[in-house]
Amino acid sequence: MTITAEQQELASTVRAVLAKHGDSAAMRRGLEGERGYDEQLWTLLCEQVGVAALAIPEEFGGVGVGLVESLLVVEELGRTLASPPMLGSAVLGVQAVLLAGNAEASARLLPEVAEGARTLAVCWAGASGWDSFGVRADGGKLSGTAHYVLDGTYADTLLVVTADGLFEVDGNAEGVTRTAVPPMDPTRRLTTIDFASVEARALGPVDIARLREIAWAAVAAEQLGAAERCLDMTVEYSKSRVQFGRPIGSFQALKHRMADMYVLVESARSLVYLAVSGLADGSAEAVDIAAARLHAIATLNSVVSETVQMHGGIAITWEHDAHLFFKRAHGDAQLFGTPAHPLARPA
Repeated sequence: MTITAEQQELASTVRAVLAKHGDSAAMRRGLEGERGYDEQLWTLLCEQVGVAALAIPEEFGGVGVGLVESLLVVEELGRTLASPPMLGSAVLGVQAVLLAGNAEASARLLPEVAEGARTLAVCWAGASGWDSFGVRADGGKLSGTAHYVLDGTYADTLLVVTADGLFEVDGNAEGVTRTAVPPMDPTRRLTTIDFASVEARALGPVDIARLREIAWAAVAAEQLGAAERCLDMTVEYSKSRVQFGRPIGSFQALKHRMADMYVLVESARSLVYLAVSGLADGSAEAVDIAAARLHAIATLNSVVSETVQMHGGIAITWEHDAHLFFKRAHGDAQLFGTPAHPLARPA
């Protein structure tokens, strides 16, 4: 995928806003907040940049530029570890509604999502993961438990994926119980949501395979941003940390390791951008999405491990962000599951 000038300008604008208002200190303040992210930053991104409206068609109050632009924003957020409701609501939630093809629901829900005034949460996984549905539909009522829900603790609208299609539930509906789950990654909160014979509105059938591919591509974009930031942190530190009277970045062995990190990041970028552009224009093959997903996992795990090692003891202190990237890498590796089959194109 070739990034257009307009897309590059969007990414640069988001990066500038995050550099000024969403640095490490802001991210850590958000961790202590009620929602786990900096709410002022999210408002700023929605009102001044319009990030939540990017993939929403104009007829439903959005900008209508598409999925590529939304995932470029997810990539930039990955660099900061900020977890506003972009991935869970403005990407996955919006795409679930659009895939259901319900114009009435889109017109009712999406304009407020575009403004940042409504948050969607996709309730999907069973206890064993995203290969099973945690909730079942029976006569217009939902029962069961959805696990690992992004933005689930405070979402205004719950979008429940079942074997019978997509259902809409008000976040405050009777019979809905939300339980925050202590995650390994403190920068991303997850929720378990129980449904006890809850009245629901059917929105229509959903292409689960495509929804999963969108989720994988989005997480891969986030992992790419995180890996690039880890590389930048490591290179910067290697120039300032002095050992034996020289910056450690001047040692050949470390140069080689950082060069390997760079190759991993750039190869991941190629695969992720291929997957994202293919999803946007309908040309993506399942193997391309799977390859991007698996390579992004391997890249971030490898790069962040090198980051921790080359920073030394400081990397495992609470004050440094390296350990948070390490935890995000392991959390993202499990989020939305992974391809179950070996990568091979049909003959």
